[in-house]
Amino acid sequence: MCTAGAAADDGGAATGGATTGGADTADNGGSAAAPSSAALNPPQVTITIDSPETLKPSKKCNFRSRLQWVLAPILTAVTGLILYYQGPWYGVATLYASLVATLLVRPGWRWFYIAAVTTPRDTVALFAYIRVLMFIKRQERKNLNIGDIFEANVARQPDKLAIVSESQQWTFRQVNEHSNRVANVFHSHGYKKGDVVGLLLENRAEFVATWLGLSKIGVITPLINTNLRGASLQHSIVVGQCTAVIYGASFRSAVMDIAKDLPAHVGLYQFNDEPSQEMVASEGLSQGLAQQLNGLLETAAKDKVAAGASRADHHDKLVYIYTSGTTGLPKAAVITHSRYFFIAAGIHYTLGFKDQDVFYTPLPLYHTAGGVMSMGQALLFGSTVVIRKKFSASGYFSDCARFQCTVGQYIGEMCRYILATPAAPHDRKHQVRMVFGNGLRPQIWPQFVERFGIQKVGEFYGATEGNANIMNNDSTVGAIGFVSRILPQIYPISIIKADPHTGEPLRNSQGLCERCEPDEPGVFIGKIVRGNPCREFLGYVDQKASSKKVVHDVFAKGDMAFISGDLLVADERGYLYFRDRTGDTFRWKGENVSTSEVEAQLSNLAGYKDVIVYGVSIPHTEGRAGMAAIYDPAREVKVSQLGEELAKSLPTYARPQFLRFLRRIDLTGTFKLRKVELQQQGFNPELIEDELFYVQPDGAYAPLTLSVYERILRNELRF
Repeated sequence: MCTAGAAADDGGAATGGATTGGADTADNGGSAAAPSSAALNPPQVTITIDSPETLKPSKKCNFRSRLQWVLAPILTAVTGLILYYQGPWYGVATLYASLVATLLVRPGWRWFYIAAVTTPRDTVALFAYIRVLMFIKRQERKNLNIGDIFEANVARQPDKLAIVSESQQWTFRQVNEHSNRVANVFHSHGYKKGDVVGLLLENRAEFVATWLGLSKIGVITPLINTNLRGASLQHSIVVGQCTAVIYGASFRSAVMDIAKDLPAHVGLYQFNDEPSQEMVASEGLSQGLAQQLNGLLETAAKDKVAAGASRADHHDKLVYIYTSGTTGLPKAAVITHSRYFFIAAGIHYTLGFKDQDVFYTPLPLYHTAGGVMSMGQALLFGSTVVIRKKFSASGYFSDCARFQCTVGQYIGEMCRYILATPAAPHDRKHQVRMVFGNGLRPQIWPQFVERFGIQKVGEFYGATEGNANIMNNDSTVGAIGFVSRILPQIYPISIIKADPHTGEPLRNSQGLCERCEPDEPGVFIGKIVRGNPCREFLGYVDQKASSKKVVHDVFAKGDMAFISGDLLVADERGYLYFRDRTGDTFRWKGENVSTSEVEAQLSNLAGYKDVIVYGVSIPHTEGRAGMAAIYDPAREVKVSQLGEELAKSLPTYARPQFLRFLRRIDLTGTFKLRKVELQQQGFNPELIEDELFYVQPDGAYAPLTLSVYERILRNELRF
């Protein structure tokens, strides 16, 4: 049982541009000792995670099973009611009474032990979940939107800092005044509830204030990835059905390059990020293609939104957030006001955030993690959020110390980049008590928390467009979340059997899906319940794309679930571990190879460098051979030693058969590594300029020349 999460592989941000690892972005240095083979595989005994429907007893069930089914939801509901009306201590007492009652009707002594060791974790999670539901219900009952809650915070603490960066310090009053100006400008230009205005702006206070202002008149704002150019940028504007686009002067050239190819009805508004840009950013304005937004804002009313403006309701659309684009062009995921409440409040209560916390996020604000999970703490709970235009590994904890941050955020490969930086005085001279995010690999988790003195790690998993969101609330190394073993029906998620290569669910003779057996990876799904903000599936703007993420007739005819496309595995205590993306896992020598696990081990051996592992086809050979692309432009990795080190940490079938040393690398906007083009190029030296190596029978690697490649094609070299 867990709450909110966001942004796994397919959710959150649009495709990032080409990024090279420099000292300011990914400080790829340092070294690490080879991890033990046990580090590769955290405890992985998959359990059955049942949904409510499947827990209902059949006619063959005995009395004790029937009694447990009846008692569990009743006692849980009573717990919530008493917690709401009588306070937390009464809730605790009732919860433990519930657990005892459930234990009495659940057979099996092993279950008693599991219940005992997981009760503290589940208790904390249950209270958090109840608080989230109560919070959302209050807003729904009053039909409140994000702007309503934010304005209440403004009234309570107008002069408290809301958004801080290297160059800005905006109070709640300033954010509100700017948002009112934006609302009034676009209201006067005829924009109304349901219209769509795209936003292409760097990380700065005006980014948040702009979409917040548009939301006050019911306008939906697609948050466009700032790395996009050309066809990808045009696609994002068109697929979001934008009627206008606000862009920063920094992106003037990118917008002007596609301006004439956009639909004629799309209006353009240029915002000068800095005063110095007023003179130089004139292209497009002089040609009549765009309007200058700064001047319009200066003359607009700042105290309140015009009386005649439309207003957004609680369940109306708020923003569109684009997927990472790792499998094609970005898709626009729908975030409603109610969904924003759920994501931000879910992580707030589950991880125990405090209103007085100062949050640090170097993530892009067009992404769910930075723009909702962190920024939501300011908008909904009145906290201060420190942002940064561009992530810096060497500057992460120095920034936290400088701005007195208490909670830090990470995503993707950020923690590995930070860990690879040289030791510095600020490593422990900060006030950060907790970090949270998605992508902290278990192979470096202990080293990271030890070096930087982190008390708690909140690793989460989910997708922006999905409803199968989970969270690790007790810092269990490697776990991305959990589900209660005591009352699994509280949060209906499951791991089902599926083809690891295609992600297609495997069905039984009745045409229904089947849960995984212990220690069996499967695809993670979340039951869809219409009208429930925790279980609703909002999908994408493109309904055809949305339909591909829904699986029907899961455990009963007519039911539906969101299918994540990720392979997960669970242990006996209900902790869930990420195994791989469906399609990334490949089969070699009769074994399934998890690319994410090999990448983590190889990165450790290569001094925390970027590593991408994928399967390639070899003629006359069954399965796909492993190939690892290592970003090492300075060529620091010693190939002569790598084979021996891999033999100590990976089984034979998992060791890469080919190595490629990259001179440049592409990352998405959420710091995920892209592998599609690399996989298409295979190991052909005629197509690849980078250094290539192949494994020899003794495990050592040798240069892969054109003559060697031709011998492989003729089946003269076998693997």
